[in-house]
Amino acid sequence: MPTFILWTSMYIPEHEVRAVLTYESLVPAIRQALIDYSAGLVEQPARTILRAGNAEGFKNGWFAVMPVIAGDVMGVKTVTFFPGNADLGLHTHMAIVELLRRSTGEPLAVMDGRLITEMRTAAVSAVALAALAGPSAASLGILGSGVQARSHIQALGLVWPGRKEIRIWSRTAANAERLAEECGGRAVTIEQAAAADVVLTVTASPDPVLKGKWLAPHALVLAVGATGATLRELDDEAMHSSFVVAESRSCAERESGDVRLSGAKVQAEIGEILSGSVPAPSGGRSVFKSVGMAIEDLTAARLVWQARPNHDGTVTA
Repeated sequence: MPTFILWTSMYIPEHEVRAVLTYESLVPAIRQALIDYSAGLVEQPARTILRAGNAEGFKNGWFAVMPVIAGDVMGVKTVTFFPGNADLGLHTHMAIVELLRRSTGEPLAVMDGRLITEMRTAAVSAVALAALAGPSAASLGILGSGVQARSHIQALGLVWPGRKEIRIWSRTAANAERLAEECGGRAVTIEQAAAADVVLTVTASPDPVLKGKWLAPHALVLAVGATGATLRELDDEAMHSSFVVAESRSCAERESGDVRLSGAKVQAEIGEILSGSVPAPSGGRSVFKSVGMAIEDLTAARLVWQARPNHDGTVTA
């Protein structure tokens, strides 16, 4: 008689992800994942992106598949980005993550990936801020007032005890006022937000909104929005006057309009700076450009799966 090995997997909805995934656990895990990526310990092919053809121009959505293998697990995230959803009261990003055991290929869990995408993006920025911001940085300027603005305020606060001021700009003034009231910040002009010590860009704009002439000489820019090779948030002056750091050279050069359209050179990966193999920039402006990577989703999904009730914390056992 043949022997059959039975496996059981589970679906973990967003409310259960929210109950167990914290920035306190995610930020250090993401930090190590970025070091591992730059050290060549992660197998992560380029994501496959298909246009949905649901609308013309900027509102044309996309569907992406992001596989990765690292450590004792494998995973794949399917993610959609539909900018027009904002007008419908829907999330612009939606996703599903599948987690598998590397040693056998057994599915371990399938989980909602929307919150994972939201939180891991902010956690990556928090890791970059901790590595790149100057010791005197005290003010945060935010261009944008949506989901990522809120998640970044929380994640950056975890690693930045010296933050004293939050300035918020949005194309919709009422949204900036609302977020400012929520976080104890103040709504300002775009020039005032861009003059902060740390500037976070989390807009859905397809064209540059941040001009280099507005930036302080010592500014750190966390460029998170403008997802796509033909979209950008930063103008040429902002890019060319800064030391450019990315999660991945290849990902940024392939997928970031801020990098591709400006012709700026990625001078370091954040994992290289974190490991000490490349020195952190000293003085002057820096730009950290993130486009999102599958290893970040896998890292968060593994934490969620391990934190589920009655789990013993192992994968290979």
